[in-house]
Amino acid sequence: MIQIKRVYEAAEKKDGQRFLVDRLWPRGVKKTTLVIEAWLKDIAPSNELRAWYHHDLALWDEFRLRYSRELEKNSDVWLPLLEAARRGTITLLYSSRHADRNNAVALREFLTRKLDSRKKV
Repeated sequence: MIQIKRVYEAAEKKDGQRFLVDRLWPRGVKKTTLVIEAWLKDIAPSNELRAWYHHDLALWDEFRLRYSRELEKNSDVWLPLLEAARRGTITLLYSSRHADRNNAVALREFLTRKLDSRKKV
């Protein structure tokens, strides 16, 4: 199971393994206090894509498409997450204020498609 959660929310046992999936460290969060398995900067959208999107909700569909293309070219960053999700619950942490339109949501959609396609094989 792949969950998403805002980085500012408290860690819970039901989160399973927690991964920060933002390129930039979240404001106001101390590195020593955040409960995570890893900070996966390289899985986040490129700086160019982040700047282009800039949380313009009108660009959401195109952002998801472009981000998916970036991920396809870099399987070594998302395959470990896929394997972790096969073993148990993982939680993708993000810092955006937009709970339904952020890179963690798009990443979860991408990973879910990959999990579903491998189940059919």
